[in-house]
Amino acid sequence: MTDDILIAEDLTVALGARRGWFGRSFEGVQALRGVSVRVGRGETVGIVGESGSGKTTLGRALLRLTDVASGRIVFDGRDITWLGESDMRPLRRRMQLIFQDPMASLNPRHTVRRIVTEPLLFHRVASNPDDAERRVRAIFDRFSLPVACLARFPHELSGGQRQRVGIARVALLAPEFVLADEIVSGLDVSTQAQALNLLKDLSRDLGLSMAFISHDLSVVRAVCDRVYVLRHGLVVEEGRCEDVFEAPRHEYTRALLDAIPSPRVDPAWLWRNAGADRTNPRER
Repeated sequence: MTDDILIAEDLTVALGARRGWFGRSFEGVQALRGVSVRVGRGETVGIVGESGSGKTTLGRALLRLTDVASGRIVFDGRDITWLGESDMRPLRRRMQLIFQDPMASLNPRHTVRRIVTEPLLFHRVASNPDDAERRVRAIFDRFSLPVACLARFPHELSGGQRQRVGIARVALLAPEFVLADEIVSGLDVSTQAQALNLLKDLSRDLGLSMAFISHDLSVVRAVCDRVYVLRHGLVVEEGRCEDVFEAPRHEYTRALLDAIPSPRVDPAWLWRNAGADRTNPRER
Protein backbone atom coordinates (compact mmCIF):
# COMPACT_ATOMS: atom_id res chain seq x y z
CA MET A 1 0.00 0.00 0.00
CA THR A 2 1.25 3.46 -0.82
CA ASP A 3 2.44 5.74 1.98
CA ASP A 4 0.57 8.63 0.36
CA ILE A 5 -3.04 9.34 1.35
CA LEU A 6 -3.51 11.81 -1.51
CA ILE A 7 -1.82 12.04 -4.91
CA ALA A 8 -2.52 14.61 -7.61
CA GLU A 9 -0.86 14.30 -11.00
CA ASP A 10 -0.66 16.94 -13.76
CA LEU A 11 -3.76 18.86 -12.65
CA THR A 12 -5.05 21.51 -15.02
CA VAL A 13 -7.93 23.79 -14.01
CA ALA A 14 -9.41 26.44 -16.29
CA LEU A 15 -11.58 29.02 -14.54
CA GLY A 16 -14.34 30.61 -16.57
CA ALA A 17 -14.27 27.92 -19.28
CA ARG A 18 -17.61 27.61 -21.08
CA ARG A 19 -19.24 26.69 -24.36
CA GLY A 20 -20.96 29.44 -26.33
CA TRP A 21 -23.29 29.62 -29.31
CA PHE A 22 -22.58 27.82 -32.59
CA GLY A 23 -20.25 25.38 -30.84
CA ARG A 24 -17.68 28.01 -29.95
CA SER A 25 -15.77 27.25 -26.73
CA PHE A 26 -14.13 29.70 -24.36
CA GLU A 27 -11.15 28.23 -22.55
CA GLY A 28 -11.06 30.68 -19.64
CA VAL A 29 -8.02 31.33 -17.46
CA GLN A 30 -5.73 28.45 -16.56
CA ALA A 31 -5.51 28.62 -12.79
CA LEU A 32 -3.47 25.40 -12.59
CA ARG A 33 -1.10 24.19 -15.30
CA GLY A 34 0.03 20.62 -14.79
CA VAL A 35 0.41 20.67 -11.00
CA SER A 36 1.45 17.50 -9.19
CA VAL A 37 1.46 17.14 -5.40
CA ARG A 38 1.35 14.34 -2.86
CA VAL A 39 0.49 14.17 0.83
CA GLY A 40 1.85 11.31 2.91
CA ARG A 41 -0.06 9.59 5.68
CA GLY A 42 0.33 11.63 8.85
CA GLU A 43 2.19 14.35 6.95
CA THR A 44 1.52 18.10 6.91
CA VAL A 45 2.29 19.68 3.55
CA GLY A 46 2.42 23.43 2.96
CA ILE A 47 1.16 25.08 -0.22
CA VAL A 48 2.46 28.63 -0.50
CA GLY A 49 2.48 31.48 -2.99
CA GLU A 50 1.19 34.99 -3.55
CA SER A 51 -2.47 35.85 -4.12
CA GLY A 52 -3.49 34.52 -7.52
CA SER A 53 -0.85 31.79 -7.57
CA GLY A 54 -3.47 29.01 -7.60
CA LYS A 55 -3.26 27.86 -3.97
CA THR A 56 -6.97 27.85 -3.18
CA THR A 57 -7.89 26.45 -6.61
CA LEU A 58 -5.50 23.56 -6.00
CA GLY A 59 -6.97 22.94 -2.57
CA ARG A 60 -10.53 22.88 -3.91
CA ALA A 61 -9.47 20.57 -6.73
CA LEU A 62 -7.89 18.14 -4.25
CA LEU A 63 -11.23 17.92 -2.42
CA ARG A 64 -13.17 17.64 -5.69
CA LEU A 65 -14.93 20.94 -5.03
CA THR A 66 -13.55 22.30 -8.32
CA ASP A 67 -13.51 20.19 -11.48
CA VAL A 68 -10.23 19.64 -13.27
CA ALA A 69 -9.81 19.86 -17.03
CA SER A 70 -7.15 17.13 -17.00
CA GLY A 71 -4.99 15.19 -14.60
CA ARG A 72 -5.66 12.64 -11.90
CA ILE A 73 -6.53 12.70 -8.17
CA VAL A 74 -6.11 9.57 -6.07
CA PHE A 75 -7.35 9.37 -2.48
CA ASP A 76 -6.36 6.37 -0.35
CA GLY A 77 -5.55 4.38 -3.48
CA ARG A 78 -8.81 5.21 -5.30
CA ASP A 79 -9.02 7.39 -8.38
CA ILE A 80 -11.64 10.02 -7.54
CA THR A 81 -10.99 12.40 -10.44
CA TRP A 82 -14.30 11.87 -12.17
CA LEU A 83 -16.48 10.39 -9.42
CA GLY A 84 -20.03 11.73 -9.31
CA GLU A 85 -21.33 13.42 -6.18
CA SER A 86 -23.22 10.32 -5.06
CA ASP A 87 -19.95 8.35 -5.11
CA MET A 88 -18.05 11.20 -3.46
CA ARG A 89 -20.55 11.59 -0.62
CA PRO A 90 -19.21 8.65 1.47
CA LEU A 91 -15.72 10.17 1.17
CA ARG A 92 -16.70 13.65 2.34
CA ARG A 93 -16.35 12.80 6.02
CA ARG A 94 -12.86 11.47 5.38
CA MET A 95 -11.78 14.62 3.46
CA GLN A 96 -12.53 17.81 5.37
CA LEU A 97 -11.97 21.53 4.85
CA ILE A 98 -11.22 24.20 7.46
CA PHE A 99 -12.18 27.57 6.01
CA GLN A 100 -10.25 30.82 6.06
CA ASP A 101 -13.23 32.77 7.39
CA PRO A 102 -15.17 30.82 10.03
CA MET A 103 -18.08 33.26 9.76
CA ALA A 104 -18.54 32.14 6.14
CA SER A 105 -18.74 28.48 7.16
CA LEU A 106 -20.74 28.75 10.41
CA ASN A 107 -24.45 29.24 9.78
CA PRO A 108 -25.32 32.55 11.51
CA ARG A 109 -28.90 31.38 12.14
CA HIS A 110 -27.85 28.26 14.04
CA THR A 111 -26.47 27.91 17.53
CA VAL A 112 -22.97 26.52 17.92
CA ARG A 113 -24.51 23.36 19.40
CA ARG A 114 -26.48 22.68 16.24
CA ILE A 115 -23.51 23.56 14.01
CA VAL A 116 -21.21 20.99 15.63
CA THR A 117 -23.68 18.19 16.43
CA GLU A 118 -25.56 17.95 13.12
CA PRO A 119 -22.53 16.71 11.11
CA LEU A 120 -21.98 13.98 13.71
CA LEU A 121 -25.53 12.75 13.26
CA PHE A 122 -25.57 13.18 9.47
CA HIS A 123 -22.40 11.12 9.01
CA ARG A 124 -23.51 8.66 11.72
CA VAL A 125 -20.40 9.25 13.78
CA ALA A 126 -22.67 9.72 16.82
CA SER A 127 -25.43 7.19 17.46
CA ASN A 128 -27.91 9.71 18.91
CA PRO A 129 -28.14 13.36 20.09
CA ASP A 130 -26.93 12.48 23.59
CA ASP A 131 -23.86 10.77 22.15
CA ALA A 132 -23.22 13.80 19.91
CA GLU A 133 -23.49 16.16 22.89
CA ARG A 134 -21.03 14.05 24.90
CA ARG A 135 -18.50 14.06 22.08
CA VAL A 136 -18.86 17.81 21.56
CA ARG A 137 -18.41 18.65 25.24
CA ALA A 138 -15.27 16.52 25.41
CA ILE A 139 -13.61 18.25 22.48
CA PHE A 140 -14.72 21.71 23.67
CA ASP A 141 -12.94 21.00 26.93
CA ARG A 142 -9.85 19.95 25.01
CA PHE A 143 -10.01 23.11 22.87
CA SER A 144 -10.51 25.37 25.94
CA LEU A 145 -13.93 26.44 24.67
CA PRO A 146 -16.47 27.17 27.43
CA VAL A 147 -19.54 24.92 27.30
CA ALA A 148 -21.60 28.14 27.37
CA CYS A 149 -20.50 28.70 23.75
CA LEU A 150 -22.81 25.89 22.66
CA ALA A 151 -25.88 28.03 23.30
CA ARG A 152 -24.48 31.05 21.46
CA PHE A 153 -24.58 32.08 17.82
CA PRO A 154 -21.35 32.52 15.79
CA HIS A 155 -21.46 36.34 15.91
CA GLU A 156 -21.44 36.17 19.72
CA LEU A 157 -18.01 34.49 19.75
CA SER A 158 -14.57 36.03 19.40
CA GLY A 159 -12.58 35.45 16.22
CA GLY A 160 -10.34 32.94 17.98
CA GLN A 161 -13.32 31.07 19.41
CA ARG A 162 -14.99 30.88 16.00
CA GLN A 163 -11.86 29.43 14.44
CA ARG A 164 -11.56 26.86 17.24
CA VAL A 165 -15.22 25.89 16.72
CA GLY A 166 -14.46 25.40 13.02
CA ILE A 167 -11.49 23.19 13.82
CA ALA A 168 -13.50 21.28 16.45
CA ARG A 169 -16.32 20.61 13.97
CA VAL A 170 -13.81 19.01 11.60
CA ALA A 171 -11.93 17.10 14.32
CA LEU A 172 -15.17 15.57 15.63
CA LEU A 173 -15.60 13.74 12.30
CA ALA A 174 -12.15 12.13 12.64
CA PRO A 175 -11.17 12.67 8.98
CA GLU A 176 -8.07 11.20 7.39
CA PHE A 177 -7.21 14.25 5.29
CA VAL A 178 -7.78 17.92 6.13
CA LEU A 179 -7.28 20.97 3.93
CA ALA A 180 -6.64 24.13 5.98
CA ASP A 181 -7.03 27.21 3.78
CA GLU A 182 -5.45 30.38 5.24
CA ILE A 183 -7.05 29.56 8.57
CA VAL A 184 -5.04 31.97 10.72
CA SER A 185 -4.97 35.03 8.48
CA GLY A 186 -6.61 37.96 10.23
CA LEU A 187 -5.97 36.56 13.72
CA ASP A 188 -3.50 38.11 16.16
CA VAL A 189 -0.20 36.30 16.69
CA SER A 190 -1.17 34.69 20.00
CA THR A 191 -4.49 33.39 18.63
CA GLN A 192 -2.72 32.15 15.50
CA ALA A 193 -0.31 30.16 17.62
CA GLN A 194 -3.11 28.63 19.66
CA ALA A 195 -5.02 27.49 16.56
CA LEU A 196 -1.88 26.08 14.96
CA ASN A 197 -0.94 24.20 18.13
CA LEU A 198 -4.40 22.62 18.13
CA LEU A 199 -3.85 21.43 14.57
CA LYS A 200 -0.44 20.03 15.40
CA ASP A 201 -1.84 18.18 18.41
CA LEU A 202 -4.73 16.77 16.36
CA SER A 203 -2.41 15.72 13.56
CA ARG A 204 -0.24 13.85 16.06
CA ASP A 205 -3.06 12.27 18.07
CA LEU A 206 -5.35 11.31 15.16
CA GLY A 207 -2.68 10.61 12.56
CA LEU A 208 -4.16 13.30 10.32
CA SER A 209 -2.75 14.10 6.92
CA MET A 210 -3.01 17.79 6.12
CA ALA A 211 -2.49 20.28 3.30
CA PHE A 212 -1.90 23.73 4.76
CA ILE A 213 -2.48 26.64 2.38
CA SER A 214 -0.91 29.96 3.33
CA HIS A 215 0.85 33.01 1.98
CA ASP A 216 2.75 33.28 5.28
CA LEU A 217 5.99 31.31 5.12
CA SER A 218 6.65 31.96 8.81
CA VAL A 219 3.57 29.91 9.65
CA VAL A 220 4.28 27.18 7.10
CA ARG A 221 7.81 26.57 8.30
CA ALA A 222 6.52 26.18 11.88
CA VAL A 223 3.89 23.50 11.16
CA CYS A 224 4.70 21.72 7.88
CA ASP A 225 6.97 18.82 6.97
CA ARG A 226 7.22 19.61 3.25
CA VAL A 227 6.24 22.57 1.10
CA TYR A 228 5.15 23.28 -2.47
CA VAL A 229 5.72 26.78 -3.86
CA LEU A 230 3.19 27.89 -6.48
CA ARG A 231 3.50 30.72 -8.97
CA HIS A 232 1.03 31.45 -11.78
CA GLY A 233 -0.50 27.98 -11.47
CA LEU A 234 2.81 26.11 -11.58
CA VAL A 235 4.88 24.40 -8.87
CA VAL A 236 8.24 26.17 -9.06
CA GLU A 237 9.83 24.43 -6.06
CA GLU A 238 9.07 21.68 -3.58
CA GLY A 239 10.86 19.79 -0.88
CA ARG A 240 11.34 19.41 2.85
CA CYS A 241 10.72 22.67 4.68
CA GLU A 242 14.19 22.83 6.18
CA ASP A 243 15.77 22.35 2.76
CA VAL A 244 13.59 24.89 0.96
CA PHE A 245 13.95 27.54 3.66
CA GLU A 246 17.67 27.06 4.18
CA ALA A 247 18.66 26.73 0.51
CA PRO A 248 15.89 27.82 -1.91
CA ARG A 249 16.65 26.95 -5.52
CA HIS A 250 14.13 29.15 -7.34
CA GLU A 251 14.39 32.94 -7.42
CA TYR A 252 10.65 33.25 -6.67
CA THR A 253 11.08 31.23 -3.46
CA ARG A 254 14.04 33.42 -2.50
CA ALA A 255 11.88 36.53 -3.06
CA LEU A 256 9.15 35.12 -0.81
CA LEU A 257 11.69 34.33 1.91
CA ASP A 258 13.23 37.79 1.65
CA ALA A 259 9.79 39.25 2.38
CA ILE A 260 9.45 37.63 5.83
CA PRO A 261 11.08 39.09 8.96
CA SER A 262 13.40 36.22 9.86
CA PRO A 263 14.85 33.85 7.27
CA ARG A 264 15.64 31.14 9.83
CA VAL A 265 13.29 28.54 11.26
CA ASP A 266 12.28 29.16 14.88
CA PRO A 267 10.96 25.85 16.30
CA ALA A 268 9.79 27.58 19.50
CA TRP A 269 7.60 30.13 17.70
CA LEU A 270 4.30 28.34 18.33
CA TRP A 271 5.01 27.53 21.95
CA ARG A 272 6.27 31.01 22.79
CA ASN A 273 3.38 32.87 21.18
CA ALA A 274 0.77 30.51 22.58
CA GLY A 275 2.09 30.96 26.11
CA ALA A 276 -0.57 33.42 27.21
CA ASP A 277 -3.34 31.16 25.95
CA ARG A 278 -1.87 28.08 27.61
CA THR A 279 -1.74 29.77 31.01
CA ASN A 280 -5.32 30.97 30.91
CA PRO A 281 -6.97 29.86 27.65
CA ARG A 282 -10.57 30.58 28.69
CA GLU A 283 -9.94 34.29 28.79
CA ARG A 284 -9.69 34.34 24.98
